[in-house]
Amino acid sequence: MIDNTTLRMERTFQAPAQAVFDAWTSEEVIRRWWHAEHDWETTEAEVDLRVGGAIRVVMRNPHDDVEYGGGGTYTEIDPPTRLAFTWLWDGDTKRQLIELDFEETEGVTTVRFTHSGLWDEEAVRSHEDGWGNAFDNLERTLAADHAGG
Repeated sequence: MIDNTTLRMERTFQAPAQAVFDAWTSEEVIRRWWHAEHDWETTEAEVDLRVGGAIRVVMRNPHDDVEYGGGGTYTEIDPPTRLAFTWLWDGDTKRQLIELDFEETEGVTTVRFTHSGLWDEEAVRSHEDGWGNAFDNLERTLAADHAGG
């Protein structure tokens, strides 16, 4: 059976695993990259980094001033190799799970990303676009952070 409600992506970043892990768990860094379009902004980022702790992110589309927020609870924290948390968009009832595995080889980190429990194939496609843009933003953020050495 093909699971058409799970999005799987893999991206490689020119940064150590700890730096990439930290980018997913630092409120300050999350505000710089976690949004679905390149020119959006992240207006809110809350991280209580412990199993059972909360994560919350709100992104804003500056073109129509609409905000998209969501959050969840950390289920696994194993820095810098694994991170998992539930996710629920504001106003929705479909709880999802986001899982990240970080694998570093010679200072380059591969992230295996799984977002499961999406509504349907169309939601998987739209989330793939949004996460793809967010990962582009993350790549630029990590490059800027590590440009100084």
